[in-house]
Parts: sequence; C-alpha cells; structure tokens
Amino acid sequence: MIALAAVLLAGAGVGATAFVKSPAQAAADAGAPEPDVLTAPVDFRVLESSVIVRGKVTAGQSVEVAPQPAAGETAGRAVVTRIAVREGQRLSPGKLLMEVSGRPVFALPGTLPVYRDLKPGSTGKDVAQLQKALRSLGHGTGSDPSGTFGAGTTAALGAFYASIGYDPLPAMDDGGEALKAAEEAVSGARRALEDVQDGADKGSTKGSTNGSAKGAGSGSARDVTRAREDLAKARQEYADIRAASGPMLPAGEVVYLRGFPARASSVQSTVGSVVEGTVMTLTAGRLMVRAHVMEHQKGLVRRGQSAVILSELSGVTARGRVESVATSLDTGRNETGSGAGGEGGGEGDAESEGGEAQGYLMEIVPTKALDARLTGEDVRVTVAAAATDGKALVVPVTALSSGADGRTSVTVRARSGTQRRVEVRPGTSGDGFVAVTPVKGGSLSKGDRVVTGIRGGASDAGGDG
Repeated sequence: MIALAAVLLAGAGVGATAFVKSPAQAAADAGAPEPDVLTAPVDFRVLESSVIVRGKVTAGQSVEVAPQPAAGETAGRAVVTRIAVREGQRLSPGKLLMEVSGRPVFALPGTLPVYRDLKPGSTGKDVAQLQKALRSLGHGTGSDPSGTFGAGTTAALGAFYASIGYDPLPAMDDGGEALKAAEEAVSGARRALEDVQDGADKGSTKGSTNGSAKGAGSGSARDVTRAREDLAKARQEYADIRAASGPMLPAGEVVYLRGFPARASSVQSTVGSVVEGTVMTLTAGRLMVRAHVMEHQKGLVRRGQSAVILSELSGVTARGRVESVATSLDTGRNETGSGAGGEGGGEGDAESEGGEAQGYLMEIVPTKALDARLTGEDVRVTVAAAATDGKALVVPVTALSSGADGRTSVTVRARSGTQRRVEVRPGTSGDGFVAVTPVKGGSLSKGDRVVTGIRGGASDAGGDG
C-alpha cells in the first residue's frame, strides 16, 4: 500500500508540472509582444531654425590704463599719488581718474588712440579730436582750424586743466628762458631802430643846413630800413616761441573713450604703489554680447539676424541682432564659455583639448540697452538662423525616411492601422522639426499621424535604408 501511494503521488506531481509554470517560462512561451507604433501629428505653423550659444556680456570698449609721468617731470619710478574713482563708478567726460607722481590722468571722449604728446603748433586728426573734446566740455577753441593746435586750443586746454584743479605742463621745459631771451631780443631791436631813426633825423637836419643832404640822408635811410627788418624778425621769433611755450597735453595724462557714461570696471592699484602695468580698467560704449559659433554653424548666422539674450541668473531676457560674424577662426582663449551644438539648440564644449577656442567670434547688439549689472555675465544667446516663409506643414525629423533612390518620404498611419507612404521635399529644420512639402500629388494634412518609430521593434520609422 505504501509503495502504491508513493507511485500515485509522483504521478500527480508530474501532471501538475504540465499546468504550473514559472513567470519566466510563461513569458518565453508567450513570445514577443506586438510592437507599438509611435506616431506624431503633422502640424501647420511657422518653423524657425535656431543656433544657441553661450556668450559673455561686455562693453563695446575696454581700456587698460597704465600711465607714465611726462618726460622730465619725475625722475625714477612712477608712483600712484591719488585714486579719484572707485570700482564700478560711472564716469563722465573730463573725469579725473587718478594722479601719477602728482600729475593728473583723465578721460575724454574720442576714438583715436593716444600716440604722442600734443603741443602748440601740432596738427593732425588727434588735435581735431582734442579740440572736439574740449568744446564738448564748454571750452571753445576760438578761430583755430580743425586739426591745428593754435592760440584758441592753447587757451581751451589751459581752461580745462584749471577746471580739474591742475596746471598744464609747458610745451618748452626750460623755465621760460627761451621766451625771456626772445623778449630781450625784441627790446634790443626796438632800441636799435630808435637810435638809427634819431641819427637819421639829425643827419637830415645837418645836411639841410650845409645844403648837401645826399650822403648823410642816403646812408641813414638804409640803416633805418635794416633796423626795422631786424625788429620785425625779433617780434616774429617772440610770437613763435610764445606760441610754442604754451600748455601741452602729454600722452600719459589722457585716456580716450568711445562713449559715455563709462565705467571703472576694476581698480587694481592703491595710493603709494608703483605703476607696474595696468592700474585700472575702464569700459565704455553700449553693452553687447560676444560669443563664438562653430564651423558647422557659421553658415547659418549672418549680420542682421534677430537674437534673444537670456540671463539665466536673473531670468532677464532681451532682444538683439547679430552685428558681425568673424571670417577667420579665433584661436585665442574663448572667454564666453561653452559653444553650441547643432541647429536644434544642443550645447557642447567649444574648446579643443588644448583649451583653445575653435570658433568664429560673433557680436550681438541688444535692441535696448542692457542693465549694467549684467556686465561680465555668461548668458544664453538664441539666434533665429532661418524661418519658413509663412506657415508650413511640419513633422518631427524622426518621421523622415530616405530610400535607396534618394527620395524622402513620411509614413502616414490611419486610425485603422493602415499605412501609406507620402513622398515629401524637406525644407527649413530646427528644434527637432522639419518643414515638408508633398510631391507628386501626395496628400498630407495638418492632424495626420506620421510614424516616428516603433517601440519594441528593431526597425524605426519604416525607412527603406
């Protein structure tokens, strides 16, 4: 009986295994599930293609101030004796910036860099720039022609220095000796003329008494003529020396900035320190954004395209336009941070393995002035590189399929599950979408569902290749 019972129990266990399966075995026996077809609707709208990059907000001009005292003024090293501005301070035209070895350094409006001292008698575009700056501050230059440092410019420059509390340096650093000598020469020539004239008068009177004035009168007239010429020459030399000995503008005392108000973006020195390189950095002009685009993006951006500037720290957005795109590769360090990926807006690393930027410098000018607090901030810039001409049929890029014959098509899936191929001509692309136009009588409408992929299958959108 016991043996019979064991045989019956064993048979029951074998039979149970025919009906009880593990989950893994059940899934294996069931086979793969039916794949899910992924679709997306066809849209009808304006499509824009965008290039997205990182950029840095910066002023149109940045000037590093590294002044030196005028020649002959101070022997030895140049020392900062006064700092007249603080970091971040807004600057107006004519503003005193600092003193170096007791001499002022100030800012004037202008675009031409300083390259020489300007003295009475100087001529050139830099003189015209100085005259314009002085007039803008209320110091007229009289009748001096534009670009000529004459008496009017001399007076205006002296008045400007007085307005900031300093005496200008004389153009002739001789303590006035040359002017004094010229004055004495004029005085001597005048006395000589007077003496000759007195002698001529006496000779003329004596000649009349004796009845023979020919010899004395002829010689005296010649001496008077020569004396008059000597006096005229002495006076001209005095006038020239006086003009040349007026105030000068040393190259080390002026900084020209393109626009005001400007800003002292950094002050790197203190009173008593020796001038060794940059003492302060000034920024001027309207804030703009400088960024770099990669080689594959360069053809997508051009001057005049609209752009959107986003400060991710503050959430502030501003509109602008592309002002310029460099034609040569910038191999310097990219201070604007990471560059961009493709048209779809992906961001990537714009630097090479060696840390050198490999991009083309692009400048974006905002439509309205940016808040000065954004200076130096890393921002996101989106450039509208292209757009459809009005509304167009738009599908995801993944819906396109290219056949072996080079034709492009999409697969339209009906609610019933049936599918049909529609040949299309792709157009503008951006943000993962592409504008399409049906060709050869194909039918495609807004709301149609196009296949973009298959979940659970090996194939994608039904492409032939």
